Order: sequence, then C-alpha cells, then structure tokens
Amino acid sequence: MAPLKSWLPIPPNSDFSISNIPFGIITSRNSQIEKRPAIPIGDHVLDLKAFSVGNGFSALPSIKDHLSVFSQPTLNAFAALGQSVHKEVRSYIQDLFLESSSHPEILKENEGLKKEALLPKQETKCHLPMQIGDYTDFYAGLNHAFHVGVLFRGPDNALQPNYHHIPIGYHGRASSVVVSGTPISRPNGQILLDPTATPKVPSFGPSRRLDIELELGCFLCTTNKIGEPIKIGKEAEEAVFGFVLMNDWSARDIQAWEYVPLGPFNGKNFGTSISPWIVLPCALEPFRANKLENKTELLPYLKEKRNDTVYDISLSVELTTPDGSTSTISRVSASNLLWSFPQMIAHHSIGGCPMNVGDLLGSGTISGDGEDDLGSLLEMSNGGKKDIMLAGMDIRRFLKDGDTVTLRGVCEKDGERVGFGECTGRIESAVSLNF
Repeated sequence: MAPLKSWLPIPPNSDFSISNIPFGIITSRNSQIEKRPAIPIGDHVLDLKAFSVGNGFSALPSIKDHLSVFSQPTLNAFAALGQSVHKEVRSYIQDLFLESSSHPEILKENEGLKKEALLPKQETKCHLPMQIGDYTDFYAGLNHAFHVGVLFRGPDNALQPNYHHIPIGYHGRASSVVVSGTPISRPNGQILLDPTATPKVPSFGPSRRLDIELELGCFLCTTNKIGEPIKIGKEAEEAVFGFVLMNDWSARDIQAWEYVPLGPFNGKNFGTSISPWIVLPCALEPFRANKLENKTELLPYLKEKRNDTVYDISLSVELTTPDGSTSTISRVSASNLLWSFPQMIAHHSIGGCPMNVGDLLGSGTISGDGEDDLGSLLEMSNGGKKDIMLAGMDIRRFLKDGDTVTLRGVCEKDGERVGFGECTGRIESAVSLNF
C-alpha cells in the first residue's frame, strides 16, 4: 500500500506522518499560559482548541457534544470518551490533511484557520499529556529480568519461580513522572559502599550508580468499579488509550540497599521521564508482533486468543556527554516482552483493583539477548564491571552529571512511518544537604 499523501509538506523522516496522529498537550504563542490538546503533524502542531473554536470539527457531528474536551489542560477527558471516539477523531484529522481531503474547505483551503490552529512546532512547548493518578511499573522484559538475575543470583536461579506465571509489577510514584526535557536531579540516599563488610552500615550521599531503564509506557482510558476486574481480551485491549516512551531512571546503589524485603523505593521514585505525544493503538496496528514465547500454561484470566499483542517498535538509546559527543548505545525492538499490556491490565485488576483514566503502566526494561540491544547501563556494564565505550574514547559504567539520555522509537512498514519523538533527560548534580 502506498503511503498516505498530504497537502502539508511533511519531511519523509518525520515521526509524525499522516499515518500517526498522536495526541499531546502544548502551550504556544497563542496560549502562553493555557495548556491545550494538540496533534503533531510533520514540523507543525495542530492546536485542537483553536481548531475546535474555528469550526474545524464541523464535518464530524458525532463529536459536537464533546468539544469541551479540547479545552482541557490534560487529555484525560478526551481519553475517557473511549477508543471508538479516538479512532474517529484520528481518522477525521487524517482525512483533513490528505491531498485528496473529503473536506478541503475546513483546513486545506482555510487560510484563517491554518493561521490560528496550525502552528510551527518550534513555537510550541510540550507538557505532561495526562493527569496521572497512579503509576505501576511492570517487569515484562524477559531478557532484562534474566540478565539482572544472572548478575545477582547466577544463571540457574536468574528468574524467580513466579516469573512465567504472572506479570511482575510494583506501584511507583506518579508525582515524579515528568515530560521529556525535564532535568533529573541525581538522588541522595543510603548507600552500602562495601557490601562484603560486617556489620553492614550504610553511608549517605549522592547515588554513584545512576542508571536508565528503556521502557514503553501505556496510558489507560477506562475505569472499572472496585471489586470488578477488567477481563482479558477485548475489554483489556479497549482499556488502552495509547503509548509513550519511558525512561524509569534508577539509582542502583540506593535500590540495592533498600529493596529487601518490600522492593524498590527511593532508588526508583525520584524521576520517570516520558515522551510528550501519546501514540494510539490504531496507529500501531500494522506493527503488531508476537510476544516472547512463554511455554508455561497460564491461568485462564491471563490467556490471550492471539499472540501478536505487542509491537515491533525500533527503540534506541543515545547518550550525550557534557562536551556534546553523542553515542547510540542500544537498539532493540519493543517486541522483547513476555507479557502484553492487556495481560498486565487483567492481572493488575484481577483482585478488584479499580483502574482509572490516566493511569500509567510501564512495561519494564526492554532488552534483547545480544550485547548491543540492552536497555540499562547495569546490563551494558555487567553490573558496573565493564566500561561502555562512547564517542571520543570516553567511557561510562553509570551516568555522570551533565549526561543527557535520549530515547527514540519508530515503526516503519510499506512506506508508513509512525514515531514517538524523543524522551530526553539531563542529569543534574545532587542537591547539597547539610545535617
């Protein structure tokens, strides 16, 4: 199938082709304080409030009673309308940007509306797209789980007995989820400098083993009542609003001292970066892929009727040092997951937990089974024992102050390109504390 052609010039390498149409929140020269829903298209951004006020949705009567959602400072109200509305709005916007648009008078030939609503991307600023009530991080990356297990327990006991039976997860901290471009302060905390010492006495200070985690994030668009689980299959699939790139920053030394017996806490709650544009499931439909094989017989509430419930998204990690040198340190497919997001949703709610619109789920670190497709520095450096070579003969084992990490993700097939943009964060020095 030939790629869709637009009347708007769109660079061929743009993540935001007419095949994509993701959603986000911006401020701009027209709304410097008021946050508004928007769509990126090529090198432009469509301000959906200005578009709505200018009768841009006049040929989509089904949305006329819901136009107020495009005047909200987050996408929660729009997400709550459900997948059928998301698809309809996306298809409508796609048609308006087609060279052969069914309604050229609405935007293509409407210079006034283009001036008010179609803005150069450089004149806009992205913000957190959703009001996040809860954030749960899963551990669905089988290769990452195995690699880390080998580091701490050896290959014979790398994976816990429950790993192939349930999507492992823990509740994270929603308040420290930030949009791409937000600086990340190196956390302070308790650190065990000599794990072999007896007795074990921690010291306090900045993390010395600051790491990344390459993940995919999933926003929800439905709510279930307390006590009523979301069923696997159509119900769980329709609970998904869309996807973002996610870097769940990790302080490995703080985490190592604190995580027994209840799991990660301060080593994980200081910052999680996400990309600003939420890519809808319907945009990723052509890029479905099979999950990693799970030979374990699953309990009925986790059984999916199809295996292609993840996506072949080409992910990459770039590390830019303070001198400006950039190295691509990993490339991996997002299909390297043992569990799908519908399975995570079904498991999360099986005990009766109420999920809400705007809830964020993390996939867990995504790694391949080679040496150049790893999703964390912990794996790349073999637990801090091996140098990671960078451009200009620089090296890292963990992150230094001033380092910038950029995640990218893109799908390409038959001339169609659907991307996520960037998820970027720069490490700042730890806050100086005196006691």
